[in-house]
Amino acid sequence: MSGIPRQASSFQLLSIAKQETDTNVALDKLVETAKSDKELFKAEMEGFKQLVAKFSSSKGKETIDWEKIRPPPEHMVVKQSSLPKVTESQIKNLGDKLVVLKLNGGLGTTMGCTGPKSVIEVRSDSTFLDLTVEQIKELNAHYGSKIPLILMNSFNTHSDTLNVISKYKGMENVHIENFNQSRFPRILKESLLPLAPDALGDKEHWYPPGHGDVYRAFYNSGLLDKLIKEGKEYVFVSNIDNLGATVDFGIVEWMESGQIDFVMEVTDKTRSDVKGGTLIEYEGKPKLFEIAQCPPNKVDEFKSIKKFKIFNTNNLWVRLSAIKKLVEENQMRDVDVIVNYKKACGKDVIQLETACGAAIQFFDNAKGVNVPRSRFLPVKSTSDLLVVQSNLYNLKDGHLMMSPKRAYPSVPLVNLGAEFKKVSDFQARFKSIPDILELDQLTISGDVWVGSHVTLKGTVIIVANHGNRIDIPDGSVLENKVISGNLRILDH
Repeated sequence: MSGIPRQASSFQLLSIAKQETDTNVALDKLVETAKSDKELFKAEMEGFKQLVAKFSSSKGKETIDWEKIRPPPEHMVVKQSSLPKVTESQIKNLGDKLVVLKLNGGLGTTMGCTGPKSVIEVRSDSTFLDLTVEQIKELNAHYGSKIPLILMNSFNTHSDTLNVISKYKGMENVHIENFNQSRFPRILKESLLPLAPDALGDKEHWYPPGHGDVYRAFYNSGLLDKLIKEGKEYVFVSNIDNLGATVDFGIVEWMESGQIDFVMEVTDKTRSDVKGGTLIEYEGKPKLFEIAQCPPNKVDEFKSIKKFKIFNTNNLWVRLSAIKKLVEENQMRDVDVIVNYKKACGKDVIQLETACGAAIQFFDNAKGVNVPRSRFLPVKSTSDLLVVQSNLYNLKDGHLMMSPKRAYPSVPLVNLGAEFKKVSDFQARFKSIPDILELDQLTISGDVWVGSHVTLKGTVIIVANHGNRIDIPDGSVLENKVISGNLRILDH
């Protein structure tokens, strides 16, 4: 009886090996059909082959041994407040070594918009991209530095982004460079063969493979070598929709003085962050641990804020020479793969992706820095949009800063229903953004319309049941209110 599992295992291994071979042959044929940038496309497909191999070899296996997980020791994650202060002269020197890279591959479809998410207006008629450019412009003007802004686009956002950034052409103290992240083929779930028949195929056959591709794509673009030759040494990487991700020269100075190659910004977990990836110590090294890697019977423990107290903001600081080494020595071949199951062209397909924070384990001297929550201000939905457009924040030089009139630093929990999901519907249903300086929690669901100059305080819940409508009149003040049914409030 003992031989049966071994025979089954051997058969399974042969099957996996054949699938990999068939996939690689199909990918080589795709490369042959490329009409332009053939060498770049070939390099991308080599990276994709590694993802497929990693996925195939890890199917059915636990990638994390729960018993080996340790909370990061104090020397691995330090408080930002403990970092040394920097002088203006130091900042000028550090600025000349710094590059700011924004991950700009996402579309605004989740919020009902077409085109790059970075061109959604988020504050005072300014887009995510406008605010980022304003920050870089003011930094360079103030310190006399030459920090370039680099945008990593996807094939979904690249052409539109090039059109948009033409409006910044000639703007003083702003230099923008672009590169495209890789374009990977969706693969059929059963055979692992690419859905695309050729390199020119329908967009639905392809996908941008997550922000973990930034290192290889940055290298393949030629921009990495160009910047190193220009004397640049560090890059600050963050999502373009995180309005809290601004340059902090204290972190750059810490990296320089401590010969640190990689820094991940983490912040304290709250009950609304239960799914965020956390930083752990694993076999003596820092490692990003995602909920997808968690054994099913440990998910509740993962979500607990008692055991895992911090999460990854995806604000990363990396030494450029270390990225070059990472790619040239092919160190990311063992990176953890994120598997997304999708439907495309009516077929079950797989997208293999990676996270840029997962690279932390491959750098020689990597650290975490625990930053205030203010450095994590992503806008993923209209619920987030309500918060950043409100009087909770003041805008200066492209930076959003919490109003001193807010009595406590926490951000209110806002949950807007499906009727508010699209930006156009959100704008139509709010005559103006309410005063939320004293708001703790807001839930709105159903056919609800909010007038102008409304004030919300404490916990406010407004639910219009199916077939009903609720109108909140201009000037209403709602404090610790639950409103449901089919109502029109007449007094305030």
